[in-house]
Amino acid sequence: MMKVAIAYTPIASAKGVPLLSQNRQFQWFNRPTFIYPVVPAYAATMARDDGHEVLWLDGIAERWSEEQFLERMVAAQPDVVLLETKTPVVKATWRWVERLRAALPAMKIVLAGDHVTALPAESMANCTADYLLTGGDYDFLLCNLLRHLTTGEVLEPGIWHRGADGSVRNTGPFETRHDLSALPLIDRELTRWRLYSVHNGNYRRTPGAYIMAGRDCWHGRCTFCSWTTLFPNYRVRTPEAVADEVGHLIERHGVREIMDDTGCFPAGEWLRTFCRLMIARGYNRRIYFDCNMRFGALEPADYALMKQAGFRFVLFGLESANQATLDRLDKHLKAEAIREGARAAAAAGLDVHVTVMLGFPWETADDIARTVALARELLIRGWAYTLQVTLAIPYPGTPLFRQCDEQGLLATRDWDDFDMRQAVMRTPVDDAAIRGAIRRIYRAFFHPRALWNRLLHTRHPVEDVKFYGRGFLSLVGHLRDFR
Repeated sequence: MMKVAIAYTPIASAKGVPLLSQNRQFQWFNRPTFIYPVVPAYAATMARDDGHEVLWLDGIAERWSEEQFLERMVAAQPDVVLLETKTPVVKATWRWVERLRAALPAMKIVLAGDHVTALPAESMANCTADYLLTGGDYDFLLCNLLRHLTTGEVLEPGIWHRGADGSVRNTGPFETRHDLSALPLIDRELTRWRLYSVHNGNYRRTPGAYIMAGRDCWHGRCTFCSWTTLFPNYRVRTPEAVADEVGHLIERHGVREIMDDTGCFPAGEWLRTFCRLMIARGYNRRIYFDCNMRFGALEPADYALMKQAGFRFVLFGLESANQATLDRLDKHLKAEAIREGARAAAAAGLDVHVTVMLGFPWETADDIARTVALARELLIRGWAYTLQVTLAIPYPGTPLFRQCDEQGLLATRDWDDFDMRQAVMRTPVDDAAIRGAIRRIYRAFFHPRALWNRLLHTRHPVEDVKFYGRGFLSLVGHLRDFR
């Protein structure tokens, strides 16, 4: 058997801390935020179950320097290392591949993630990685690769590799056809889950943990989403399996809040069955549960049942207040449904979080102003409890990137620039004005009515004041991110 490292390389930068793991949109944060990487955690657990020795070396969450990370890698001497990467740091990853190659020449280096899925030949040409795992099921593909290396098992579709003569080969297009019911319970201790259990603005209670009921979004058509590159078809685990995992996290690890990071949480009868299980097992009295959802997908009765089942925080993609933009993004959403959905979820007692995007190449200053006004209105009225504003980034592999590329709308093709610190699409509104609009949205948190609504939401003074304190520091961090 083999010694396998699941690793995140530290990336020193004056821009801050890279939010790389388990993240659909990369961003540098002045205030460190760490998201538990669920798919790599499955990869680690499955490899261990297959008899391999597994090391979890997250240099970012551990806050190691580059030298400290390299020292640990050399000391560990793994046979194989898996590195996840994304567009804004792929060049840094290529450099790390060469550093690791020089330090550990016999080690097999494996890359995964949405960027290498979109442009696999590019990474094979720009670094000496031995294998690329394309698609989102790289936990299953890693185990297949390890069996290939140890027993000669045939490689599954979606794997790029180098032949004996150095030529680049691949096993064809990836297929996300793996049965999620075969997934084990993640070994949280092996994957050092406590590194990610506090420094995350989504958690009101800590320690918190991430899970995924499915992969990835049952809508799956938003043109900007990089995870549609990874998961072109939607699959879910059973509600019973997810409820079992919730119980395991409560009883075994003392988790007090759980964030399900499926692109969109299952709706319909699946959701209602899960809620009934949460209530019947009493989990609703012991944890908060959070998830992603789409506006227009649920009725007020669904939100009421979710609240009864222990749901606290529901994240919605607002993106834009302009119907033309929603249509171009293939959101399949009417602008008026945003207010209705946010109001209904908030009325049920759920904390609504909305994500907003600015900087689309077709939006004017007036279009941006409408989105700013709607986001501020939701915060001030108490229909949104929190929000996140980002610059729209067209990641390779997405329909938005292809559209911008074909129409000459890309201002740069330097992947380092795709880090949300500047506009990379040509827009009629300059970068400074877009940043100003982002800051204006965030400043709505300080509106007297918004502060009053937050005070009315206070139910557990000690716990809530701590949460507000963390939120204030995150807000200051976001204002610095877009200064």
